[in-house]
Amino acid sequence: MKNSMMSVADATRKINEGAVLLLAGSQEALSQLPKGKWIGGTSVYFVTEEGGKVDRENVFVTELDQATDARAVIYAGDDLANLSMNRFDNGLSMILIPAFSQAHSEFAIKGAEFPGIFDQPLLGWITGVHLDDLGSTTPKIFDGATGASFEEGAAVLHVEMPAGYVADIGILNLFQPDTEADLITFSENGFGAKTASVNGEIVDFAAYLTQKGIDTKLPLVANYAGAMVNVSFQSVDAEKGVAFYAPVVAGAEYHIAKPTGDYAASFAAKVEGDGANELSCNCILNYLYGELEGKSTGTFTGPATFGEIAYILLNQTMVRVGVKPLAQSAVA
Repeated sequence: MKNSMMSVADATRKINEGAVLLLAGSQEALSQLPKGKWIGGTSVYFVTEEGGKVDRENVFVTELDQATDARAVIYAGDDLANLSMNRFDNGLSMILIPAFSQAHSEFAIKGAEFPGIFDQPLLGWITGVHLDDLGSTTPKIFDGATGASFEEGAAVLHVEMPAGYVADIGILNLFQPDTEADLITFSENGFGAKTASVNGEIVDFAAYLTQKGIDTKLPLVANYAGAMVNVSFQSVDAEKGVAFYAPVVAGAEYHIAKPTGDYAASFAAKVEGDGANELSCNCILNYLYGELEGKSTGTFTGPATFGEIAYILLNQTMVRVGVKPLAQSAVA
């Protein structure tokens, strides 16, 4: 894989050469690109080799140069559970879903139950907008085959890998649940909650967070079938309630995460390895709370997103994928 921030003109040339691409950029930038073998999603926050930056004009380009074939599919929502049906025998799938869409909620809550979801590498991210534009514009996905954009559904790029090669996915999550803290559950699935059960007692959740002085830079964490999954706080409002960047799941047992100490230092200490030839995406909250603007995190570059996907939806993580010879992957 090859990663680079490119002008619209340079990205256009790359598309016209027939390259298989995964793209991130503003709606304005992505709308200018020609048809080709690509899918794209909106983001204006990026982690580059020079440091974190906001960029509305250029496009982050990941070229899957080892791909032997590729096909893009738009899943409108009703057929989202069928996203594994069009895969190649030896390959990986890249997925983009608009933030706060119905597809976002369905994938977050039901994705682990989709047929074949764990049978082949699946990686991607939740598309977003500049935080100042929340409420005035919607995150989008783009189908490069037609040039069309959508604010609902999922864009999936199924990629075929050469024989003897395999995609290798990694996840960086700083957070563990503080199991000595209050046990929190919810009665309904959703991206928001006005009430919650805290140690068995129903409470006004916004008031609870405020009265307890909870640091909402720390996510809720629950054990989803053996994986520690974060649900990050978007806002706490006394009248509107609490909004999340991923939906809480009814009945799941959540705890506030343990503090990580110096956020930026903890994050930097765990970003190990060489990401120059890998695709990675990093949560917008890591970008903000880690104060990554202008700071380099090494060779792991890519968009800062409203959620990360490594088989299932994640929050406040960094996910990465590389393509390696099968023998090398087995040794690693």
